[in-house]
Amino acid sequence: MQDAAVSQVRSFHRLVTQRVGALDDHYLSRGRPLGEARVLWEIGPEGCDVRRLRSRLGLDAGYLSRLLRALERDRLIQVVPSERDRRVRTVRLTAAGREERDLLDLRSNELAASLLEPLTASRRERLVTAMAEVERLLTASLVEITVDPRSADARFCLGEYFAELDRRFDAGFDPVRGIAAELDLMRPPAGVFVVATLHGEPVGCGGLRFYGDDPTELKRMWVAESARGLGLGRRLLEELERLAAEHGTRVLRLETNRNLVEAIALYRSSGYREVAPFNDLPYAHHWFEKRL
Repeated sequence: MQDAAVSQVRSFHRLVTQRVGALDDHYLSRGRPLGEARVLWEIGPEGCDVRRLRSRLGLDAGYLSRLLRALERDRLIQVVPSERDRRVRTVRLTAAGREERDLLDLRSNELAASLLEPLTASRRERLVTAMAEVERLLTASLVEITVDPRSADARFCLGEYFAELDRRFDAGFDPVRGIAAELDLMRPPAGVFVVATLHGEPVGCGGLRFYGDDPTELKRMWVAESARGLGLGRRLLEELERLAAEHGTRVLRLETNRNLVEAIALYRSSGYREVAPFNDLPYAHHWFEKRL
């Protein structure tokens, strides 16, 4: 990686942390550091499971516990067993906590406005546009892809994939084999199934089926609506291509439905060429191949 790029990122970090007051132990003049204020905001009006809170913020369990204890001492939160599962702890805001969160929202808006106010209208627009792009790229960098066909996340993703096909296909979609059987077909050594997560939540998946010396099939590519626009579809495709090549695949092929226009565009732009039908699956309208 280029030294100049690393230096620019570090310079950006220093400027932002100083400008938003992250170095101040009394963030937004509220008598607590940014970490506590951020946790208070993330809990939200509906509360949040501790495990999910830790995943969202990417915090060490011990550090999050210290932040929660500090907020409990100030009587801003309550940590109680979940109503659905007594083994799971849930954090909820107290009345004082909701008031504090509302005040933090107000002062955060004022801080944001103070960043924009000194600039001309055109520079404000440039800054806001640049911030949106930085947010999108940083979010994309937080996505993790793992090989895991047996997890609850894998079952969730495949279920969401089937549900989307049912909404988008002209005559709906009937997953004849079901989720468990599908995942069995993409479990080593018969195949591979990958899951993408963002802040600990499943947001994408894709699989491979191996057939010895015959072409490998790309299966069940899906990206959650909340993660679209991050380049995740292409990243999943590249990871599956890498795994296929690692397995010795020379030709990768797939079929898809005419209504999945985003997927068709992705495959074409990634070097897949349309070929004659190689199966008679009922929902297929396009067949593609790529030589790795």
